[in-house]
Amino acid sequence: MARVDYFHDPDAPKANSLRPAVSAFVQNDSGQVLMIRRTDNDKYAIPGGQQEVGETLAQAAIREVKEETGIEIGILAIIGLYSNPNHVIAYDDGEVRQEFSICFRAKPTGGHPKTSSESKEVQWVDPSKISDLNVHPSIQLRITHALSNLDHPFFS
Repeated sequence: MARVDYFHDPDAPKANSLRPAVSAFVQNDSGQVLMIRRTDNDKYAIPGGQQEVGETLAQAAIREVKEETGIEIGILAIIGLYSNPNHVIAYDDGEVRQEFSICFRAKPTGGHPKTSSESKEVQWVDPSKISDLNVHPSIQLRITHALSNLDHPFFS
């Protein structure tokens, strides 16, 4: 399903849904960050997606990372809670979702990088090279918070 992200855009459509989502900032022992290139908007992102009925937020993050990247993870901490009403995502089925996402810090525990129907690229990226990628501002904010090692979770 195609999507368009609106971030602080006065012409954005009005949100008509709100659903829990998760993302995971995963760093390997070399300090590289696990990134995907999304199939729905062609932007680079940290892996993540919707929580499903019957799973915890942490289970959702573990599942989404495995599905999108082939990498198994362990959750370490919460980076932030992102609920900016000025960030909405419009889908081609008419849903316009207000951002509501929990971002976790995680470490890789196994698996091998592989693409999926949601990721056309999976790669470990040096933090100094992330600015060279086409990353949506809302995802860049999570990455910035993760790299700054805040002593408390960010929340909006």
